[in-house]
Amino acid sequence: MKNFFFYLFNIHHIKLVLPDFKGELNFIIPPNLEMGDLGIGCFDLSLNSSKKPEEIAEILSQKIKPSSVIEKVKNFGPYLNFFLKKDVWFKAILEDILLAKPGQYKEKDIKDKTILIEFSSPNTNKPQHLGHLRNNSLGMAISNILSELGANVIKTNLINDRGMHIIKAMLAWQKWGERKTPQSEGKKPDHFVGDFYVLFEKKKEEIPSLVDEAHCLLKKWEEGDPKTIKLWQIINNWAIEGIFETYKKTGVKFDKIYYESEIYELGKSIIKRALKKGAAYKREDGAIEIDLGDLGKRVLLRADKTSVYITQDIGLAYLRWQEYQPDKMIYVVASEQDHYFQSLFKILELLDFPGAKNYYHLSYGIVFLPEGRMKSREGKVVEIDDFILEMENLAKKEISTRWPNISSDELSERALKIALAAVKFYLLYFKPSRPIIYKPKESISFEGATGPYLLYTYARARSILEKWGKEIDFNDINEIDLSLLKTKEELKIMESLFFWPEAIKQSAKNYNPAYLSQALIKLAQNFNEFYHFHKVIGSEEKLEKARLLMVNAVCQILKKGLNLLGIETIEKM
Repeated sequence: MKNFFFYLFNIHHIKLVLPDFKGELNFIIPPNLEMGDLGIGCFDLSLNSSKKPEEIAEILSQKIKPSSVIEKVKNFGPYLNFFLKKDVWFKAILEDILLAKPGQYKEKDIKDKTILIEFSSPNTNKPQHLGHLRNNSLGMAISNILSELGANVIKTNLINDRGMHIIKAMLAWQKWGERKTPQSEGKKPDHFVGDFYVLFEKKKEEIPSLVDEAHCLLKKWEEGDPKTIKLWQIINNWAIEGIFETYKKTGVKFDKIYYESEIYELGKSIIKRALKKGAAYKREDGAIEIDLGDLGKRVLLRADKTSVYITQDIGLAYLRWQEYQPDKMIYVVASEQDHYFQSLFKILELLDFPGAKNYYHLSYGIVFLPEGRMKSREGKVVEIDDFILEMENLAKKEISTRWPNISSDELSERALKIALAAVKFYLLYFKPSRPIIYKPKESISFEGATGPYLLYTYARARSILEKWGKEIDFNDINEIDLSLLKTKEELKIMESLFFWPEAIKQSAKNYNPAYLSQALIKLAQNFNEFYHFHKVIGSEEKLEKARLLMVNAVCQILKKGLNLLGIETIEKM
C-alpha cells in the first residue's frame, strides 16, 4: 500500500529536484485536518543538498500536481503535506488489509533470511522468574514479527543443565532432602529444586566447606562418575519438567532446544585448539585464558579443567553454524550480560568463526517490582507461576465486577487469557533496553495502554460484526462509497490502519515490539473514540456498509497485532 503512494508522488517527483536521492521517505500525520492528511518532513532530503528543507518542500509542492489520489499539495515550512481523495486512499488501505495475500508484508532486507533467535535459556536450579517472562515475551514477539516479514526464523533455547548452579541444588538435596520428592511434598518440580538451591546458599554461611564440596561434585560430574550422574539426572529432570509446564501455560514454543550438558565438551575441544594455535594461553595456575584487549581477559577453562559459561557458548556457536549457517544470530539476554556478550563476540572473531560479524545481543532492562529487585540466591524472586496466578486472581475480580453472571469455567478460561495479555503487553510496550517497574494492578486494567484494553476493544469491534450477522464480501469494496467515511474519528482510524505495516517494519528493524504495541493502542483509542460518537448498524445504508468494512479491518489488525505479540484474543466479552 505504501509503495502505491511512493509510486504516485514520492521518488519520481523528488528525483526531479534531487536526482541523487536514493532514500526512503517516512509519512507523518499533520497536527490538524486543515493541514492535510499525510505529510513528509524534508529534513533528510536536505542532508545531501545545498537546499534548505523549506526550499525543498516549496519546490516539491509546485512540482506535484493533483492526480487520481491527490487533491492538492501544500508546503508548511519544512513539511510537504498532501490532501488526498479519501475514497481512493481508503480503498487502498482496506484492500491491503481485507484482501491480504500470504506474504504481502515481506521485506526485501528480511525475507528468506535465516535468523536464529536464542531466548529463555533457563538454569535448572530454580523456576523461571519475572525477568524470564520478559525474555520469553520478547523472544516470541520478535520471532513472530520477523517471520511475518518473510524471515526463516528458528526459535532456539539453551537449557543450562550443568554447572555449579545445579550442583548446589544436588548437594543440598543429597544432604538434607531426606528422600523427599516433588510428589511427596505436593510442589511443582522446578519449585522443589529451587528450594534446595536456596537452602544451599543459606547453609554455606554456616558451613563454608560446602563450597569446596560443590566444586568436588562438579569435577566428579565432568569426569562421568556414575553416582553423581544419576543424582544429576534426578534433580535435573525435575527442574526441566517444571520449566516446560510453565512454557506450556504461557504459550512459549521453540523449534530447537539445546542442552549445555550435550555441547560443553565441544566448547572444550575448540578452546584446546585455540590454545595450540596461540589464540589463547595457559595461566600459571593452569586455567586457559584469552586476552580481549579493551574488554579485558576472559577465562575459557578453569584450572581444574571444568567449564565456564562461555565454554559452552563457544561450542554452541560452532554447532549452530554447522546446522543452519544463519544470516543472523540474536541472543535475547538481560543487560546485566552486556559485557559478557561483547566478550563472546570478540572471542568468536579472534577464533575466526564463520558469521561472527552477524551476532547480535538483544539487551533488555531488568524488571523490578515496586518493592525492589528480585534476588534468586536469597529466594526473593517473583516466580512466573506465582505471578501469573496472582494476575489471574486480579483478572477474576475485574471480570466478576463487569460480568457478574459469567460461569465459573468461562471465568477461569477468560482470566488466564486476560492475565497473560496483561503481563505480556506490559513487558512489550516499552523499549527493550528500558528497565521496567512492573505494576500489576495497572497492567490488568481495562483502561489505558494495556493488554486487557486491547482485548476488550477487539471484542467490542467483533460484537458489531456479530450484530450485523451476515457475511461481508470484501471483493465488493469497489461497490462501496468509502468517501462517506469523512468524520475526524473515521479519518483517525484510517490513518492508524495506514501506518500498520510501518509499525511491523520498525519493530523488526529495531528488534523492538514497542512500535507495534503502541500502534495497536493508538488504533484501539481511535476506534473507541469513533464507537463513542457514531453508530455502525442502523446508520444510512451506504454509510453502514462503509463503516462495516472499516470495523472489519480494525478487527483483523487488532487480532493480527496481538497474535504477533504472542497474545490470544477473546472473541466475546
